[in-house]
Amino acid sequence: MTIDVILPCLDEAAALPWILERMPPGYTAIVADNGSTDGSAELAAGLGARVVHEPVRGFGAACHAGLLAATADVVCFMDADASLDPRQLPRVTEPVLAGTADLVLGRRMPRTRAAWPAHARLGNAVLARNLRRRTGAPLHDLGPMRACSRAGLIALGLTDRRFGYPLEMVLRASSAGWRVAEVEVDYLARSGRSKVTGTVRGTLRAVADMRRVLAG
Repeated sequence: MTIDVILPCLDEAAALPWILERMPPGYTAIVADNGSTDGSAELAAGLGARVVHEPVRGFGAACHAGLLAATADVVCFMDADASLDPRQLPRVTEPVLAGTADLVLGRRMPRTRAAWPAHARLGNAVLARNLRRRTGAPLHDLGPMRACSRAGLIALGLTDRRFGYPLEMVLRASSAGWRVAEVEVDYLARSGRSKVTGTVRGTLRAVADMRRVLAG
């Protein structure tokens, strides 16, 4: 069985070789390029990944473009910055394939202090707590490594195209009666500087997007 792995990408040329060479057998990379200027798209294509271009800027826009381009029954999402190891993708897909969960998120377990700055960890913890209260889903992290049914996710009709996309996915899945679960995955120091967790400003922007989705 083939599983498509959607990698939203904006200037990740330094990380892509490590990520793409570690894709497990049966997992196909779809790099959703969001306007990279460092040759990420060309590099990914040269390394055998399928590349789709999304001109509208936004994390959710790139994720959704990759979703619409996917053809496998089960899809995964993960960041393209080498902070997550593709070899651990089977951890998040196994419950979906076994039929014991409909949406599985990877709960990030930092392996170094530098992997997850305090301001980013705090913002994530607050959002996860609010999400648990609202949905009852046993989540402690809005982790970017996740797996679910492609057709099911498209049917949820996600509309956010910014950093609220991952949160909207959980909210709509929970409202639709999906079984939501999480498994532990390693969280590594990313390649280069994060556009979100690397700065307080980036974290606040992501948190603001997610709060907007929670209030909607």
